[in-house]
Amino acid sequence: MRDYLKFYIDGQWVDPVAPKTLDVINPATEDVAGRISMGGEADVDAAVKAAQKAFETFSQTSREERIELLERIIVEYQKRYEDMAKAITEEMGAPSWLAQRAQAAMGVGHLQTAVAVLKNYKFEEDRGTTRLVKEPIGVCGFITPWNWPVNQIACKVAPALAVGCTMVLKPSEVAPFSGYIFAEILHAAGVPAGVFNLVNGDGPTVGAAISSHPGVDMVSFTGSTRAGIEVAKNAAPTVKRVHQELGGKSPNIILEDADFAKAVAGGVGSVMMNSGQSCNAPTRMLVPAKKMDEVIAIAKATAEAHTVGDPNGNSKMGPVVSEVQWNKIQGLIQKGIDEGATLVSGGVGRPEGLDKGYYVKPTVFANVTNDMTIAKEEIFGPVVSILGYETVDEAVKVGNDTEYGLAAYVSGTDPEKIKAVASKLRAGQVNINGAAPDMMAPFGGFKMSGNGREWGDHAFAEFLEVKAVLGYSAPQAAE
Repeated sequence: MRDYLKFYIDGQWVDPVAPKTLDVINPATEDVAGRISMGGEADVDAAVKAAQKAFETFSQTSREERIELLERIIVEYQKRYEDMAKAITEEMGAPSWLAQRAQAAMGVGHLQTAVAVLKNYKFEEDRGTTRLVKEPIGVCGFITPWNWPVNQIACKVAPALAVGCTMVLKPSEVAPFSGYIFAEILHAAGVPAGVFNLVNGDGPTVGAAISSHPGVDMVSFTGSTRAGIEVAKNAAPTVKRVHQELGGKSPNIILEDADFAKAVAGGVGSVMMNSGQSCNAPTRMLVPAKKMDEVIAIAKATAEAHTVGDPNGNSKMGPVVSEVQWNKIQGLIQKGIDEGATLVSGGVGRPEGLDKGYYVKPTVFANVTNDMTIAKEEIFGPVVSILGYETVDEAVKVGNDTEYGLAAYVSGTDPEKIKAVASKLRAGQVNINGAAPDMMAPFGGFKMSGNGREWGDHAFAEFLEVKAVLGYSAPQAAE
């Protein structure tokens, strides 16, 4: 049992103003794994005031001081790497291999990337007699999700620290252990008091208090589009900057000349990883209609090879995060069946042999049309929808026929055809032939997938204001 009943405010672990606890459920066992305190407006206010006070000095630190700080954080993170991975498995059900190789790894990856960017980042630029200066925006409010918990914390905290901002974090109350460990890491690394603050709680209470607080200069939110809209509404009266990384329903266009065995299996596998709980998962697979039977056979074999079970064992897939998510996914799978899609594998209910835990069958639907619910709604589970197309233009049109625009995928062998398709897709990231992640590539979406960009040097801009100092330099005399 983990008891994380204090908040981290002004460099100290403090009790909440009003005691209120929440049980954290292990999704693999449905047992209580720990408890956290649930904060309120008074806790947020104390954290914001600490961050405001700390900003006065931290915003004036040198590049070299902040590089040293980030490097100390990396050292402490490496010491707690095993703890972090185990906590992520326990709180949200990621298989231990995934928690080790990807979930925990992304946290340290963002810290290392921030150091690399900071070393050469241009905070000043002269244009004639005017100097443009990029300065830290101020106090940042971070509201992060449960699906890639430390990844989403680190990709906000690392660049914010790098440029000299202070912050208040609300990690997901569903998966809060990794956020707590992250706070312990920052404390051990000697982050100055008030620079980083953590208040646990739910979205309607603590999340709303952060996004509406007049002392918060910008708010960065990752989660559902529905919740992102609420964050923006709450932030509007104080005219603060709002960064949102929201939902997705990413198209995966497999061209006729693709290696189908590789492209189809890779696409299905990408959705099944993390039990389908990735906002950029390629959940809509678009294939030439005449290849549908071949695609079905490959997809079926791939899905059925995904063993589901104890995340601490050898399973490829663990549970989804909660009963709420499990019920939502089950309802959408049933909707796919009811609306006439061809169920290739999986379906409703738990996988055979599992009668406890929020486990979902790896599910593939074929002969899906883009007006079906499973082609439109973000399921956030291990469910692939396969749609047929007659022409590439039709595939692109269907691919873009969504309110989302976070990611898109293209597979084929003709580089020019692939690039032509990629250029027409309305998404913040386009992945070609299963390319590996790039920590320097900006991450964010078009349309209702949000605004702003995270990762790499583009992340720095979210936490900077631009000041123009006119007449800074004397005009050069004509020769």
